Amino acid sequence: MFDVIIQHGLVYDGGGKEPVRCDVGIRRDRIDAVGDLSEAESRLTLSANGGLVCPGFIDAHTHSDAYLLIEPGAPSKLFQGVTTEVTGNCGASCAPLFGAWRMPSDWADKDYPGTWHTVGEYRTLLDSVRPAVNVYMLIGHNTLRGGAMGYENRPPAAGELNDMARWLEQSLDEGGRGLSSGLAYPPGLFAGPEEIQRLARVVAKHGGIYTSHMRSEGRHLIEAISETLHVGATTGVPVQISHLKTSGRAHWHKLDEALALIRQAQADGLRVAADRYPYTASCTDLDILFPDWAEEGGREAILARVRDPAAARKIMDEISADRTAEDWDAIMIGNTAHPDTCRYRGWTLSRTARDLGRSPAETVLHLLDLDALQTGGIFFGMSEENMWRILAEPYVMIGSDASIRAIEGPLSHDHPHPRAYGAHARFLRAALDHKTVSVAEAVRKMTALPAEHFGIRDRGVIATGRFADLVVIDPEALRDQATYAHPHQYATGIRHLLVNGVPTIRDGHPTPHRGGRFLEG
Repeated sequence: MFDVIIQHGLVYDGGGKEPVRCDVGIRRDRIDAVGDLSEAESRLTLSANGGLVCPGFIDAHTHSDAYLLIEPGAPSKLFQGVTTEVTGNCGASCAPLFGAWRMPSDWADKDYPGTWHTVGEYRTLLDSVRPAVNVYMLIGHNTLRGGAMGYENRPPAAGELNDMARWLEQSLDEGGRGLSSGLAYPPGLFAGPEEIQRLARVVAKHGGIYTSHMRSEGRHLIEAISETLHVGATTGVPVQISHLKTSGRAHWHKLDEALALIRQAQADGLRVAADRYPYTASCTDLDILFPDWAEEGGREAILARVRDPAAARKIMDEISADRTAEDWDAIMIGNTAHPDTCRYRGWTLSRTARDLGRSPAETVLHLLDLDALQTGGIFFGMSEENMWRILAEPYVMIGSDASIRAIEGPLSHDHPHPRAYGAHARFLRAALDHKTVSVAEAVRKMTALPAEHFGIRDRGVIATGRFADLVVIDPEALRDQATYAHPHQYATGIRHLLVNGVPTIRDGHPTPHRGGRFLEG
């Protein structure tokens, strides 16, 4: 007697093979049989109705750490077929919370069901809310550096670096799976290569992984890739390049050299892969435009510069120096915090500047001042041709670079990038429509590839003995619905979804059951 049988499906095993029409039988949290189960008995039978049956998708790059505590149902991801979230990316994790580190403002302004400091305490709280998705947690370098030495632009003292290494070791012992860096953001942007390598050696000793939002994704892209690969070469740690891209038209031509660097590193024996989302706009805080010196000292120090006429003028001069009217048109206002700035969500920066009667640079500082640095920006600076080339690379997996969201509740009021609701559905839709790799390869990029590279055991493949993370998809109905103007819309086409054998979506509707787990090594 099976607990669940999924019948009448076109089964993609996740390994890149062509699909087979067969059934999948589940007992408890594992796949127990794959084949003709027409004569078998089951407590629950789910019909795929000829649709696709795939391993649950692994979102290789997310920021859902804290949000899972307040929206454990993770609906924006479930309706894309995602069953596992890789959290703690870009140098920011919600634990460990020590010293001077402060969580990003969009995390810090939320109400949570409890408090935590260590990874162990976070896990206990996460378990108590019963997440719908599995969680694979990275430890953020910015989190460690901010805790040990604040937001100063200097190398760490020996004791401070030892604190970072000690907290990282503790976090890995408590279930963290690797280290992420965000070298474009304070305080990580002030760290030298030796600091990262010291911490990467701790990760290598634990069999973990190093992921990096690199120092540059445009002007200094080649140097940034070289630095990232050097971490792996000198420490032996597997490397993940976060959201691989060529930002800014002037840098689109660098893709050939960038890909050649990665391929050569792989040929030399380095375990390196990358993730990418299928959109040509990125999304981050608007103050990413600021020069490095203006980001020193933390939030209050940055705001003080924004509000000081002389410092503000210097910032505006520097962010205007290399930007044309076309560049300002390519920036959209994302999330905002102040009542007077909400109307500008989804507007271009140029349009907002005209409405305010200010220059674009003045508008940037005006919004960040009113929003107390909580203004988001959506940046349209990528080549679509390059995007599809990157997504076709065999080592590139799909990462949304987004936190979970919902169309109602506390995570429904902001203005996120549409990738939060649509990245995986959009990529698979493109494969079904013959716009990118084959469907079998698209499924591999969202399942077996991230499972193998991140060391997520017994997931990512449909085979006997593997965990029953499964998604059943109606290929005709599969669509990403979220747009830049109206992002809070669920993808369509997910017929059934199981996490560790628990039916979480059934006949297109969420169930009250959640089966996610914190994934240890």
